[in-house]
Amino acid sequence: MKNLAAIFLFLSLSITNLFAQIIATTAIPAVDKSAMDMSTYPANYPLLKIQDKATEPLVARIIYSRPLKSGRVIFGELLEYNKVWRFGANENTEIEFFRDVKINNAKIKKGRYSLFAIPNKEKWTIIINKDLNTWGSFKYDSLKDIVKVDVPLQKVTDIADAFYIYFDKTITGFSMNAGWDDVKISLPISF
Repeated sequence: MKNLAAIFLFLSLSITNLFAQIIATTAIPAVDKSAMDMSTYPANYPLLKIQDKATEPLVARIIYSRPLKSGRVIFGELLEYNKVWRFGANENTEIEFFRDVKINNAKIKKGRYSLFAIPNKEKWTIIINKDLNTWGSFKYDSLKDIVKVDVPLQKVTDIADAFYIYFDKTITGFSMNAGWDDVKISLPISF
């Protein structure tokens, strides 16, 4: 009986040691260079909510990855003019509206959508699309567009190494602002 207990103990320790070695050698995935970020309207809504300081309900949230300039020429080279871009890096940027909104007089129902852009030298075309859970703009389908709107390009003096998106309050609702390198756009959204 003692021999059987000793054998059982030996096998148990051996198996435990084997699993520990397997777990220790399992590689943790590398952190992506294009960090994922989130913007909300109202700005900082999750933090305001937990602090009981939210004065208006959540209207919009964008989840996106921030590509970096890293010394590259962005517009006209990395992002070709007149070509659809995923409006960020990696997976498609997604915008979620928690109530119905209007963009350029087009009604957009409460829900989650993908966000694309077509950069140009003087304007960007912003596209809200029904296709979700995709990577890049390789499978972009214009038949799933909800709205396409041209917004003027603004030149800025502060060069942004990381692509950014944030919201500002306006008289009729809010604007979605985005920029990278030496350009910025602003898309009015009303409700």
